Amino acid sequence: MEEYIIVNGQIYTESQKIEQGYIHIKDGKILEIGSNFNIERLNELKGKYLTIDAKGHHVIPGFIDIHIHGGYGEDAMDASQEGLKHLAEQLLSEGTTSFLATTMTQSDESIKQALQNISNYHQIQDVQQAAEIVGIHLEGPFISEHKVGAQHPKYVQRPTADKINQFQQTANQLIKIITFAPEVEGAIDTLKSLNNDIIFSMGHTVATFEEANNAVDYGAKHITHLYNAATGFGHRDPGVFGAAWLNQNLNTEIIVDGIHSHPAAVALAYKNKGNEHLYLITDAMRAKGMPEGEYDLGGQNVIVRNSEARLDTGALAGSILKMNDGLRNIMSYTSASIKDLWRVTSWNQAKALGIDRTKGSIKEGKDADIVIVDDNINVKTTIKNGQPHTF
Repeated sequence: MEEYIIVNGQIYTESQKIEQGYIHIKDGKILEIGSNFNIERLNELKGKYLTIDAKGHHVIPGFIDIHIHGGYGEDAMDASQEGLKHLAEQLLSEGTTSFLATTMTQSDESIKQALQNISNYHQIQDVQQAAEIVGIHLEGPFISEHKVGAQHPKYVQRPTADKINQFQQTANQLIKIITFAPEVEGAIDTLKSLNNDIIFSMGHTVATFEEANNAVDYGAKHITHLYNAATGFGHRDPGVFGAAWLNQNLNTEIIVDGIHSHPAAVALAYKNKGNEHLYLITDAMRAKGMPEGEYDLGGQNVIVRNSEARLDTGALAGSILKMNDGLRNIMSYTSASIKDLWRVTSWNQAKALGIDRTKGSIKEGKDADIVIVDDNINVKTTIKNGQPHTF
């Protein structure tokens, strides 16, 4: 469908909610946004073009997941183009239209194979038929061996600018975010060297409150999966979580599956950070969208049971969360509305990645990356670069 209109939608733009609105889409772009109150113009468009009836549902920007390892049987570390293609196609079913393929702490050889594969796939991906890889999140190997979580402790190493530049060269400059521990040897020097080129996100760390804030002074910008694999809050030792809550120069990811964080902790994060400094992520692994059972994550066995993915040790091993389920959950936990929360699923991510001129919000001239959801946040239609996919 090269040119058509979406009608009868509750449309959420950067500045307002439009009741009974319409969107005119042409050649993959948003050409015009309007309201049913402009009945003459709407009737003119209806007379010329095919229509998609949103049936009064919510029309919001397509989700951007900046931390996802895999799903639907696939993993970015598999170094398979067919695997990435299958994952990307399936992500449309949950409303995700763009994502950062996320790696694990593994051997340099395995990481480079994964980076090369992502880079190769990125060049040939079909941005209308599947969610779009817009970069890479390198989670590790530059983390603390004291907070490995589901990362493989054997492959933890210290960061250097040279090593990261090697990875970046292999990835064809696609690495957008690196999760690192700011307290380890070499971390601050590496941060100083590369913070203008890559987003450094603190995670898998035993940094103190002071060390975390010091890292922000040197250019760290994000917290990886808040409340997980970092130093907790104490009233005499606020830790990384305290820094995340209080430092307004820090934006933070959060997994809202009701497992990684208590609903009250999610509400507390939202109260402190608001809708401008949070990123809803899935941190999903290959078992998302798959039956319960045993799976692999970064070379370690994962058991999926009762919606939880855990290593044999009992440690949480990513999630099986879908983005639309995460939005539903954060609405429930915070009592905030879609009007407030759509930003944490797309707009904040687009701004952080520097792709907000084309993605992240519903605005004339931007890519037609859109998801239509009902009141229960079930995905009805995902539109990727103008191409509708109905579920």
